[in-house]
Amino acid sequence: MPRGKAVELVDPLRDPDDPELLDPYQARSLAILVEGARLASGAVRYGKVGRVGCAAVVINRENPLPSGNFGCALDGSSVEVASTLLQLEQTFADVGRAEAVVYASPTTVDEIEGIADDSGWYAVEELLTVVHRGTASVASEVRRAVDTDLPGIVELLSDELVGNRERLSRWLGHRMDDPRCLLLVVDDGDRIGGFASGFAERGVGLVEQCVVRPARRRRGVGRSLVVSAAAALRSAGAHLVASQVDEGPGERFAEACGFVAAYPVTAYVRRVDELLD
Repeated sequence: MPRGKAVELVDPLRDPDDPELLDPYQARSLAILVEGARLASGAVRYGKVGRVGCAAVVINRENPLPSGNFGCALDGSSVEVASTLLQLEQTFADVGRAEAVVYASPTTVDEIEGIADDSGWYAVEELLTVVHRGTASVASEVRRAVDTDLPGIVELLSDELVGNRERLSRWLGHRMDDPRCLLLVVDDGDRIGGFASGFAERGVGLVEQCVVRPARRRRGVGRSLVVSAAAALRSAGAHLVASQVDEGPGERFAEACGFVAAYPVTAYVRRVDELLD
């Protein structure tokens, strides 16, 4: 090797075209694990995980959030993927959803963008799957949620996410009773100041939600909740802790919590209102 010449080291696990992300093979292997956990989490408690065409799908009438009703891993020929997207429209309409949702990751064929456009599906969100690599411990101000916290969590989440408090309360109650699920809170006087949720199964942990009351933001509450969730998931047996965040501000927040970028995810949506009974 010639002396005096700097040698650029190449990380074999990173994509040479985008060093911030894993290479396609590593990304696909990771996506299979993460999507398996996301499907299982979405099915708590009365949902079902199965296949529609060449897609893996979870359907859960009790879950008011997109996390319980989506498709992923569309792996097949262009014709098979197009047929699957058509089938998914009816699948989600049959369970009363106003729109069908598909998350495209390294487990989905590269041609999904063009196929989705031709089928009337629209890319609505660019996400990033991140993996926790930092140290983690449960912060002193963070505690496990108990049954009496449910009204406060519902009040916090319904303002931020959905308006149907009754369905949201039932869904949270199901998760409170499932040992695979994690619910953490930070108090703000006599009310809930912040909330984080997670899920762990078969060695894979997910940090799924983090919502902080507006008056408590920019004070480190969100970071305490997310880092504490990562620590609690590891204590529950997760060897891998992952999450999905919006590109940009969400990515920077994740990095501050000890996560690193792994692979991109695109959310596709198709309105199916006209198919509802």
